[in-house]
Amino acid sequence: MPISIHHLRSGTTTRWAVCQDGRWGELDRTLADLLAVPLGQARTAVEAAARDAGGEMPGDEMLPPVDRQEVWAAGVTYLRSRDGRKEESGYGALYDRVYESDRPEIFFKASPWRVVGDRDAVGIRSDSGWDVPEAEVGLVLNAAGELFGYTLANDMSSRSIEGENPLYLPQAKIYDRSCAVGPAIVPSWAVDPGPFHLGLRVLREGREVYAGTASTSAMARGFEDLADWLFRALTFPAGVLLLTGTGVVPDADFTARPGDTIEITSAALGTLTNPVIAIGDATGGKEQQ
Repeated sequence: MPISIHHLRSGTTTRWAVCQDGRWGELDRTLADLLAVPLGQARTAVEAAARDAGGEMPGDEMLPPVDRQEVWAAGVTYLRSRDGRKEESGYGALYDRVYESDRPEIFFKASPWRVVGDRDAVGIRSDSGWDVPEAEVGLVLNAAGELFGYTLANDMSSRSIEGENPLYLPQAKIYDRSCAVGPAIVPSWAVDPGPFHLGLRVLREGREVYAGTASTSAMARGFEDLADWLFRALTFPAGVLLLTGTGVVPDADFTARPGDTIEITSAALGTLTNPVIAIGDATGGKEQQ
C-alpha cells in the first residue's frame, strides 16, 4: 500500500495517522472531520500529513479505521452470494428477485463501537450452529456520498439463523463483534478503482480448513450504484462505511468455530486477520429443560 490511513491508540489517547512507504505522519484531524468536508479538501489534509511523514508509528495499537461512522452493508451482490442464500433458506425466488431487481438489499450492520480491527477477535453467536465469514471490500464515503477510500471488511454471519427465516436477518448479522474492518483505509485517489481481488482463509490449529477467492469484477452492481441507493433517504454527517457484499461463500458443510483464525487479503488493501470467539449465551439465560 503506497499510502494508508490508520487509527491508532497509545494508552488512553487515540489519533489518526498516515503511513507512506513505511514512514508515518500524524493527521491533525479525525476521520469524522475528513469525511465532513469535500473530497478535495480531505485529500489536501491527507497529502500534507504524508509529505511530513518520517517518524515511527505514533501509537502502540491498531484500532479499526472508524470513529463516528455507522457501518452499512449490501447483500446478494454476487451470484455466489445469491446461491448461498438460496442454499441456506429454501426461499429461492426471494433471493432471485433481490439479485435481479433495480433496488439492492442494503442493511444496517454495526455501530462504530461494535466494530473490531485487525488482530482483534470477531464473534460467532453462541445460539447459532452455522456461521461463516464474508470477505468484502468496504467503501468509505464522505457526507456528500463521495468515495474517500477503501478498506477490507468481514461481515460475520449466522447462516442458520437467517436460513430459518429471512426476517431474522438482523439477528444473523448484527451482534457484538460481528464486523471487522481494516487494517487501514486506502484513499480512493491512491489506488486503481478495481476490480479488487480478495482471498479468504480460515485456519484451525494452524491448518487451513477453508480457502476461497473472488473478484469485485463478478459483482452484479457497481460501487457507485450501491452508494447512491444508500444515500437516497439517509444522511451521514460524519461519513459512513458501506460493505459491498461477498463472492466467497463456503460450502454448506463448513462452519467457523471459536479458536479459528480468519484472514482476508487483497494486494491493494492489505490483510485483515481476526481470531474467532463465541458471543452471548445460547440459552438466553434460561435453564435447559
